[in-house]
Amino acid sequence: MQLAFHFDQTRCIGCFTCVVACKDWHDVPAGPASWRRVSTLEKGKYPELFVAFLSTACYHCAQPSCLAACPVAAISKRDGDGIVVVDRETCLGRDKCELCLEACPYDAPQFGAEDNAKMQMCNLCLDRWDEGKSPICVASCPTRALDAGSLEEMKARYGEATRAAGFIYDGELRPSIVFKPKPETYPAVTVLK
Repeated sequence: MQLAFHFDQTRCIGCFTCVVACKDWHDVPAGPASWRRVSTLEKGKYPELFVAFLSTACYHCAQPSCLAACPVAAISKRDGDGIVVVDRETCLGRDKCELCLEACPYDAPQFGAEDNAKMQMCNLCLDRWDEGKSPICVASCPTRALDAGSLEEMKARYGEATRAAGFIYDGELRPSIVFKPKPETYPAVTVLK
């Protein structure tokens, strides 16, 4: 089984609740490290505008590039659920290595502000899965834009879309994500006079 995320781009309002909940749950200090991130995508020119948000984290790829790049095998992929995890004690740290971040096209590996910070990243809330609960980002999303479960379940429930505005699917890495993308159309805007 491979656990995966679903992200409904049509529901996300860019409130950053998932980011705050994740940092709080995992005691990630204020600073550059953020296991979940939200980016704003803007296109067009008034009155034909397109705005969307993209909530990203580690996608627990089928063939993670970070795993192959790590020179000390600090990154592994669990057999039972496909979650990619890091052994922070084994990690060489940002100042001595950072090869995992360079290899990942999704910027999933994160480093804090401290000297030679060790790599950290989304682990799909392993502690919550063990209790039968969904990841904290899923549980906290006020618009229900996030979900998680087995990749097969996510595809059966939401379809098989692997593309969304701001996201490029890598067929070699095969990230474990299913999207409901926001159509890149420009709605007619009524201009009040």
